[in-house]
Amino acid sequence: MTRRILSRLRRDESGATLVEFAIVAPVMLLMLMGFFDLAQTEYARSVLQGAMQMAARNSTLQSGLTSQSTIDSYVENQVAVVISKNPTFTVNRLSYSDFSDVGKAEPYTDTNANGQYDRGECYEDINGNGQWDSDMGTTGQGGADDAVLYTMSVSYKRMFPMATMLGWPANQTITASTVLRNQPYGTQDTSTPPATCT
Repeated sequence: MTRRILSRLRRDESGATLVEFAIVAPVMLLMLMGFFDLAQTEYARSVLQGAMQMAARNSTLQSGLTSQSTIDSYVENQVAVVISKNPTFTVNRLSYSDFSDVGKAEPYTDTNANGQYDRGECYEDINGNGQWDSDMGTTGQGGADDAVLYTMSVSYKRMFPMATMLGWPANQTITASTVLRNQPYGTQDTSTPPATCT
């Protein structure tokens, strides 16, 4: 009798689906949450980039946003709708006299022809900070008709708490940049700094 019961139980597969689901479900849920987290990050990044581009466009219009705080507030309000977990915003502005200067190093005389700036070589201190820089941008909004590299970073807690289980940090940081042109309310400063050799 016991043999018959054991034999019947061995052939019975009615609970197999439940056991298989119990094995597969945690992995599937973890993958789904990871996918949703990545999708939400990309969506937030695209909203940030779009808001920055719109702010840059509006700042060039006569009736548009002109002050730094107004531009920042516009972008922050757009992103806060997507990220509801108390985001932290960090803004950086570097100004240049022309669009073609954005991200370029201060000009220098490569005396030893090694393709990089070495201490003692002469350079033009474009941003006026007393040292050679790999980016000639001047910190801040700049003056009339200047090009401004406007960068904003947003740090926030991830949507799903499973990030640490996947080895991801608990906080996510996204960054976007755009270049805008200041309104020409005055005459642009076109003075050339003297060469410095230190």
